[in-house]
Amino acid sequence: MQKIYVQDLTNLRLLHQIETEPNPKGLCEISLSGRMVLVCLGRDKGEVRVLHDEVSWIRLIKASDLDVTSVALLSNGRLLAAASTKGTLIRLFDILSVMLLQDMRRGSAFERTEIHSLSFCSDAEWLALTSNKGTVDVFSLNMDAIKEAKRNNMYSAEVFHSRVADGSVSRTKRIQHIVAFGYQKNIVLVVGTNGRFYRCKFDPIVGGEMTQMECHNFLQPELMSTL
Repeated sequence: MQKIYVQDLTNLRLLHQIETEPNPKGLCEISLSGRMVLVCLGRDKGEVRVLHDEVSWIRLIKASDLDVTSVALLSNGRLLAAASTKGTLIRLFDILSVMLLQDMRRGSAFERTEIHSLSFCSDAEWLALTSNKGTVDVFSLNMDAIKEAKRNNMYSAEVFHSRVADGSVSRTKRIQHIVAFGYQKNIVLVVGTNGRFYRCKFDPIVGGEMTQMECHNFLQPELMSTL
């Protein structure tokens, strides 16, 4: 897969064809809050393309020296998060200025991690991710530090980190998980390709292990009574 197709949903008319580097995961994010913002892979390794206002405004972001394997776009289209094949560093960018705002490190710099999913909360306070390590991690975006960083052309650092206990999300490599934030404060929702759904709560002050509030298996609900 090396093209993104943009179509008008009212009549399915093809509006644009966007060429990308090989994109086996079909990475593409779109925001329709006010004006359209679309992000996808660029033509070169580690590059993310930003298209604004129906492709009338284009920017390129060098997100990594490696292939980008996961992206997330804030609902209002102002922030982009991206991770590469190494998976140990998640980078946060301002869409309008394409400036790097924050680096967030997950695990050891020497241990490769496959990032499965990235997700912003609606107010841009938190970023959550799932990976092949069988955990869900939540990072503070520290917006006050980010604003200061923009004024001083300096990058802010990770200040908060919380994760689900290793036993809560399966470590089986064949299973992947998607994460999103719930409507309730400090709640994350996780769905796995094995049919399991988790609702977990994290402590925004002290961090540490999340509290698992719900767990269901939609493919084999009868098994949940034995867990």
